[in-house]
Amino acid sequence: MLTPLHLIFYLFSGIALISAVAVVTVRNPVRSVLSLVVTFFSMAGNWMLLRAEFLSLILVLVYVGAVMTLFLFVVMMLSVDRESKQGGFVRYLPFGLIIVLLMTGLIAAAVGPHYFGIKQMPLPGADPADYNNLKLLGDVLYTHYVYAFEVAGVLLLAAIIAAITLTHRGPVRRKVQNISEQIAARPEDRVRLVNLSQDAKPEA
Repeated sequence: MLTPLHLIFYLFSGIALISAVAVVTVRNPVRSVLSLVVTFFSMAGNWMLLRAEFLSLILVLVYVGAVMTLFLFVVMMLSVDRESKQGGFVRYLPFGLIIVLLMTGLIAAAVGPHYFGIKQMPLPGADPADYNNLKLLGDVLYTHYVYAFEVAGVLLLAAIIAAITLTHRGPVRRKVQNISEQIAARPEDRVRLVNLSQDAKPEA
């Protein structure tokens, strides 16, 4: 029997699917990033229904508030040539559809339909009085998955360095202080003594 929670779940899931498709189909990269923001909000709603409040809030605060803002800055600073990048979208569309069908078939064959449905996914039971979602998540993350957590941190650091390297540009039409030239300067090259006495003839 359908419940209001199931209806809310299907609503969030439908919005997430539509916005995820828009991420890879819209032509404007800024609209693509905004569609990804809508996807994150929808998934945060689903996580809230699963009583994963901490993950839901982190998805909104960190990814929507910080990571997506960084994506927007990178898209604007890179000045991507949209026309040249979008020219091959129609040409590679059949290959993309084939890959999507293959992945869907593999997931359906590996998981099977008997794992899905209202009976297989009942509502979560009542939590005990001392239940702490954040404590349980920390116990699992920093014990069983500590190495994966550290590897993910290194990968994020490499991504930050790569983004800075791609967007860094040298100075254009502006004066920049060159320390080595200033240190190597000689007084006779920088100062010229002129005799202004009345008897001295002015230099030509």
